[in-house]
Amino acid sequence: MSENSSTTELTSQYTAQVTADLERNAKEQERVGAEIAALQEQLAALQRNHTVLVSIQQAIASAPAPAPDETAKPSATAAVPAPRKKAATSRASKQAQSKKAASRPSRPAGKAADSKPAGKAEPAQTAQPTLVDLVRRHLAEQREPRSAAEIATALGQVHPERNVKTTVVRTTLEGLVAKGQAQRSKQGASVFYAVSDSSPSAPAAQAAEQPAPADA
Repeated sequence: MSENSSTTELTSQYTAQVTADLERNAKEQERVGAEIAALQEQLAALQRNHTVLVSIQQAIASAPAPAPDETAKPSATAAVPAPRKKAATSRASKQAQSKKAASRPSRPAGKAADSKPAGKAEPAQTAQPTLVDLVRRHLAEQREPRSAAEIATALGQVHPERNVKTTVVRTTLEGLVAKGQAQRSKQGASVFYAVSDSSPSAPAAQAAEQPAPADA
């Protein structure tokens, strides 16, 4: 009896489970079928739209091109009136100026020169010393030989308005050495320059360095 009851219970459980599965399967079939029907409707609508768009494209391609409208306003890129007007006005102004200049009486050549009062000459500009004079004067004021870089630095400080370069100063010193107005000496790899004994500025510099004799 107990085995028959347990078998009946298992059978009823399986039956209930199978019934529930069949209902669930039927509902899934309905849902999927509804989705398939909706997708088929969307596909049909897209196919109809595609057909309409293709026909419109063919109609546009076969239509003739519109003729240009002569009454339409010219585009900004095609019209160039402003520069031509400016050129015309500038040309007219030049012609008017040339006519005015031609209508003016020409002044005699000597009148312009006689317009300034006689006897008053323009003030002459003070001549600045050359670099050779500055270098020679600097050497005469020094008691010890100086290198070209030292001389260029000193002159640049005294005359900041002049662009004193070491290479130019060295060339000037070599020119003074060649003329006998300066002498050159070497101390290792460095070259120093001093005023020559035969230079005209040397006696004045030596006299300035010598102390004055004491009164007896």
